[in-house]
Formats: sequence, structure tokens, C-alpha cells
Amino acid sequence: MSANNKFIGTGVAIITPFKKDLSIDYNGLEKQIEYLIGNNINYLVVLGTTGESVTQSDYEKDELVKFIKDKVDNRVPLVLGVGGNDTNAVVNTIRRTDFEQIDAILSVAPFYNKPTQEGIYQHFKAISEASPVPVILYNVPGRTSSNLNAETTLRLAHEFDNIVAIKEASGDFSQVMYIIKDKPKDFTVISGEDALTLPLISVGVEGVISVVANALPKEFSKMISLSLDNKIAEAKEIHYQILEFIDTLFVEGNPAGVKAALKVLGIIEDHVRLPLVPVSENTYKKLEELIHKIKG
Repeated sequence: MSANNKFIGTGVAIITPFKKDLSIDYNGLEKQIEYLIGNNINYLVVLGTTGESVTQSDYEKDELVKFIKDKVDNRVPLVLGVGGNDTNAVVNTIRRTDFEQIDAILSVAPFYNKPTQEGIYQHFKAISEASPVPVILYNVPGRTSSNLNAETTLRLAHEFDNIVAIKEASGDFSQVMYIIKDKPKDFTVISGEDALTLPLISVGVEGVISVVANALPKEFSKMISLSLDNKIAEAKEIHYQILEFIDTLFVEGNPAGVKAALKVLGIIEDHVRLPLVPVSENTYKKLEELIHKIKG
């Protein structure tokens, strides 16, 4: 399987379950891994925003990745989140990382510093040159306050063979379409917006890195598979069945919402680390109602 084909379909930005004392709940994590793989997801993304990587120590991250590698055991590809706003620190992290069983890195556009497009280009150039595995760019201006625009994305895609994809979470259809229009043939554009994935596939996006699929892997993966097979009418039925659930999941932030949903499903508890807090009782009850409706 070529590098780009590994990242077509449904990727899941996996959560990190915590116990009441906020240590990592490895039993819950194993249950979540089996739940996802058993329900037809295509690959996993580890140490993303949804995994609360920013509140984990280097030691915790290393142990978490080792555990996931062991439990996944090459059944699905693994993508490792490696990003930040200090280019040198990101490069040093890449150099010290054990990439056994890691199929790519997902690297977010540098946040807070608000670099120019040239600064963003140089940042990802340095990452590309340091990385021994393919690189997936991640554009999420709602979190970074720094948009990786179409021109810079295309420049990186054409100049660096190991930059193989972008997770696009700008919500800007025009920007996404310009990337698709002029991208290299083997460059994959991936949705980073669960609710927009179905319409984005209609213009050439080839899948998603999903939060929602943590809770509804079977339903979401089926919708993605149907839409990629151009069975739009069937995909739309699932899309509208789960749309309100998707919106409710993000009302009080991510991953508080999806952890609440996973608690309803009996897979993990909904503990999060500060500054995040669990969802309100009203949102929890709404998620519970929607899950029971979807699951019948």
C-alpha cells in the first residue's frame, strides 16, 4: 500500500482516557482501541489535540505511544502527532522519536507566534527534512490563529515528496478546492471537520481525521466508505442521522464532549485534565438521548 492510500477513509484522532486521579487509564484505552478497530476505522492518530497531548509529560507520551503500538500490533496504520510553535523543538522531537510502527506524522501549523506564510513554509520544510516518515500537514486556524493557505500548502506539496497529505480544518471550501485543483496526483486532502466531511468528499477530499468516530466508528466509517464509493444518497442518510450528535459533541469543547459520549457507551469515564472540564449535565443528557436514538 502506498503512503497516500493509507490515509484514505476514516482516521480517528484517538482520545486519552484518564482515571479519577487523572492518570492514564490504560484499560480504558485498550477498550477504545478494540472498539475502533472492530468497527472498521482505517487508521489511528495518536497524540493529537483530541488526545490531550498538550497536558501530557514527555514520559507519559512515550509510554502511551508504546502501549498503543503494542495493542494495535500493525492491524491499522498509526499517525503520530508531532507539532508545535518552536521549529527547533519539533525537529529535535522528531530526531529522538522511535518510528517503528509509525506510518506518518501529523504536524499542526505553528500556533500563537502568527508567522507569515514564508515562516510557515520554512517551518514545514525543516520538519520534512528531519522526518524519516511521511508528513501530514494540519491546518486548523480556529486553534492556531494561523492559516496555512492554499498557495503555501501547494508549494510544500510540490517541493517535498514526503509531505503526502493535509488535514484541512479551516472550514473554507474555496481554500480546500484550490488545493485539490492544483495538488500533486498522490497528495491526499483529508477533512478535519466532521460535519463538513460528506460535502467535502463531493469536491475531492478523500477521507477524514475524525473526533466523532471515537464514539460512532461503525456509523461514521460506513458514511465515509459509501461517499467515497459515490453512494451519496445512502451516505446522506447516515449524515443526517448523526448531524445533531456531531454538533452537540462540540458544544462544550473537544474532547470533553466525545469523552462524555464514550461514558454513555460504557467504554471509558469522562475525566479530562485542566484547563478542560467535563460537559454540563444538560449536554451529557442530550448526548445520551442522541446516542440511544442513533443506536436504536
